[in-house]
Amino acid sequence: MFPELKIPLFNQTNQSSSFSVSAFRALSTEHIWSLEAPLRDAQWRTLYGLSYPVFTTVVEKLKPHITASNLSLPSDYAVSMVLSRLAHGFSAKTLASRYSLEPYLISKITNMVTRLLATKLYPEFIKIPVSRRRLIETTQAFEELTSLPNMCGAIDGSPIKVKCGDIGGNVYECRYGYPSVLLQVVADHKKMFWDVCVKAPGGSDDASHLRESLLYNRLVSGDVVWDKVINVRGHHVRPYIVGDWCYPLLSFLMTPFSPNGSGTPAQNLFDGMLMKGRSVVVDAIALLKGRWKILQDLNVGLNHAPQTIVACCVLHNLCQIAREPEPEAWKDPDEGGVPARVLENEKSFHYFGDSLRQALTDDLHQRLSSR
Repeated sequence: MFPELKIPLFNQTNQSSSFSVSAFRALSTEHIWSLEAPLRDAQWRTLYGLSYPVFTTVVEKLKPHITASNLSLPSDYAVSMVLSRLAHGFSAKTLASRYSLEPYLISKITNMVTRLLATKLYPEFIKIPVSRRRLIETTQAFEELTSLPNMCGAIDGSPIKVKCGDIGGNVYECRYGYPSVLLQVVADHKKMFWDVCVKAPGGSDDASHLRESLLYNRLVSGDVVWDKVINVRGHHVRPYIVGDWCYPLLSFLMTPFSPNGSGTPAQNLFDGMLMKGRSVVVDAIALLKGRWKILQDLNVGLNHAPQTIVACCVLHNLCQIAREPEPEAWKDPDEGGVPARVLENEKSFHYFGDSLRQALTDDLHQRLSSR
């Protein structure tokens, strides 16, 4: 499956290094079990960004694939090496000196593990909520938060800074002035991602990135079947996601009436509740970048950037499922941008979305004003 990769276990002149295989073995077998669970997990989080039980889960799921790659390092050691890089943002050169390996080998191991996370574990841990049980759980949680029915997710984009040396031209320069690629995610009420897309350079806008995504094509084509339809003022409302004004208003994507509160009282009420729902994805991205610091300044080759970003999203969901403590969040600058224009082939989706938004607005205003 993967090219053969033969690596010496560790440099014979540096066997006492705290980062050698033997030292890792001592930590993970002898020392780790002499600690109480809270201390053990706190130490593991400091080193690798997640607790020991979550770490072992990742290793168990990746081990068959790593073994098949003929890597001459223990699977848990290879995974720990990559997690330390993702959690702390270490460069391959920095890790190479710590682990007594060549930088190119650190890069190869990083590429292999992140590719496995992004391909083998993605389908298990990042899923569109199409089952009725999960849809009901998600929409009810959003309704408790926003008073808006049948909301099932919130979408947003975030630039991920990349190395300048890989890039030509200014197509990668994001609105904040640095070279980047664009991450698009949809999050649920638990701040877990149920869709991830990394297809656009940082100079793209959120609407264009959405239209390039598999999710958009599946929603437009009707490939995603939402098994939950409600009636709101005579309108059949299927589950929908919410985004800010940088996205087009469509039947499956609700956006605010106004970016600055200049609408009617009913419209402003709707916008406030919609943005409250959207806050979950902003918080999720902040946690993602706070937990996996490599995403604050990505130091892998541009061709490996998408899989590294997606791998971090998979690990984020694993941490959320395990209810790992939330780290200090990374705060992106406040967003700007102009309202997205609707394309000709989106006119019917926009027309229907406009009707749905008005129905949701009138219903919300009536319900809350009568309390």
